[in-house]
Amino acid sequence: MGWCVFNVGNHHVHGLHLFQATSKIVALAKLGRITSARKLFDEIPHKDTIAWNAMLSGYSQLGLHQEVLCLFHRMRIANARPDDFTFTAMLSACADLGELRGGMKIHAQVVVSGCQSSLPVNNSLIHMYGKCLSALSARRVFEDMNCTNEVSWCSLLFAYTSYGLFDAARGVFDGMPKRTEIAWNIMISGYGQCGDLELCLGFFKKMQSDSHQPDQWTFSSLMNAFSELKEPLCGYMMHGFIIRSGWVKAVEVSNSIMSFYSKLGSHNDVVKVYESIGIRTQVSWNAMIDANMKIGDTHEALLAFQQAPEKNVVSWTSMITGYARNGHGEQSLSFFVDMMGNHIQPDDFTFGAVLHACSTLATLGHGKMIHGSIMRHGFHAYVYVGNGLVNMYAKCGDIQGSNSAFNDILEKDLVSWNTMLFGFGLHGLATQALELYEEMAVSGLKPDKVTFIGLLMTCSHLGLVEKGRALFESMVSVHGLSHETEHVTCIVDLLGRGGYMAQARELVKEYSRTGQVETGLLEALLGACFAHSEVRMGANLGEYLKVFEPRKEMSYVLLSNLYCLSGQWKEAEMVRKTMSDQGLKKMPGCSWIEVRNKMTVFVAGDHSHPYMEELYKILNFLKFEMRHPCFSGFKN
Repeated sequence: MGWCVFNVGNHHVHGLHLFQATSKIVALAKLGRITSARKLFDEIPHKDTIAWNAMLSGYSQLGLHQEVLCLFHRMRIANARPDDFTFTAMLSACADLGELRGGMKIHAQVVVSGCQSSLPVNNSLIHMYGKCLSALSARRVFEDMNCTNEVSWCSLLFAYTSYGLFDAARGVFDGMPKRTEIAWNIMISGYGQCGDLELCLGFFKKMQSDSHQPDQWTFSSLMNAFSELKEPLCGYMMHGFIIRSGWVKAVEVSNSIMSFYSKLGSHNDVVKVYESIGIRTQVSWNAMIDANMKIGDTHEALLAFQQAPEKNVVSWTSMITGYARNGHGEQSLSFFVDMMGNHIQPDDFTFGAVLHACSTLATLGHGKMIHGSIMRHGFHAYVYVGNGLVNMYAKCGDIQGSNSAFNDILEKDLVSWNTMLFGFGLHGLATQALELYEEMAVSGLKPDKVTFIGLLMTCSHLGLVEKGRALFESMVSVHGLSHETEHVTCIVDLLGRGGYMAQARELVKEYSRTGQVETGLLEALLGACFAHSEVRMGANLGEYLKVFEPRKEMSYVLLSNLYCLSGQWKEAEMVRKTMSDQGLKKMPGCSWIEVRNKMTVFVAGDHSHPYMEELYKILNFLKFEMRHPCFSGFKN
């Protein structure tokens, strides 16, 4: 071993032995001072395998898995020989990143290096394959092992639950030589993630009756299950149980409680839990970012992001998702560009979020660039990303691109079909939408309530009254789906547009008997009254809506327009005055267009555009051509 001179921050370390330097790296990493640990590591002139492993483990323990992969690459270049500890750190990083291909490469290196008989390495291989949803590969590793322990059994159990093979998982669980708390936690977590709350709580009760005490992982699994299932009452009760059990200070438990309240939108509770946490991990910071984004406080979310000592893919994706969700598409795209510039590897959720931003902005150029990045990173086969591409192209006006992206999805789920169906409807392609619905039925996939909203909207916009009626009736008679407000609103709009006012009114009356009338339903009927000059019915509806939702400007505008249409100027003026007295303003019309990857927005009443005069000239010319089509055939 050599002797070295190091300078770390304000500390001058002279004559520090390599062993002591390695110990210092481990200590700094445990304190979360990973940057200082890396600086010390880089200043060691001659590193041995133990030093490399210390740095790899430090990154791994803090969840900085991308850095683990990068450091291992440098280790290979430096001709340092990896050992069991190196491979376990690498396999852990591949597992948490979902890097199946990378994990398989490490598996090959394990065999070449002769470490395939190592129990910890084999356990890490089973865990990696389980995390990467390759349960069969995990089983093969398990069967090839000469010696197994509790970790081996639990890793295989995890592989099965992660892939949703609960019958196989139950077989492993029942056949375990000894059931540990970890095994119980894996089953509880697995049932929670698949949405089976009854079995999840059932295993929790059995665990205690079998004399196994719940720990921080049990409670974090339960709180995460309640978060996903949006079960506030169960979550509140479990939070109280956790406080009484004394596990509330555990980092994992605190993070899961934060996530629970964040998903409920209870920002004050998130802040209380956050402030009570002693040691904040990346999960804590990410939960705080997400909580602020969920309540629309993008500024506080940005501050939390900037203050976080380390950022991983979840941190960046939370910001990208939050900005897109809160209508800040440009900031969302900007963060994605910054993320790539910081060499953070995006995942399928990142691409889904940034595609949503492109959809809201309707920026086809940016969307195509994101599509290229998806192809380069190998995420084009992910159904979640594929669905985002279908939606993005449809929203950006490229229905052919949308259809192409749909056809590229190898294993389509219900969201894939529904997204494409909505895309065809959005572009007025009723024939293609209905044909797609038939293809979906042939594929054996059952439609849901969202499917019928898309179909009924398509029929409504294109005036397909009889087809819309038939689909509306088939929901109950064929598919056993109940009609909800959205479906009734669509069919009322369909009947109203077609001039079947009496039938539309009767349907509203029939549905109102259930006590579930919403303003959207009445607004659809009021809109039909305006289109067909049904002043009396429209006036009654408008007056009712003014009382029912006095802060919503839509009913005032429709009622005023209806009075104007029938020449009742005094009544129209009274409606406008009431609207003004309430402090309500009509939302100005807005349109936008993308030219050379730049978005230009036009708002009614705003004449600030530098080329407004030229634009008006072109609009007047087009208006003249539309009114006098006989002149359009002439050529200059």
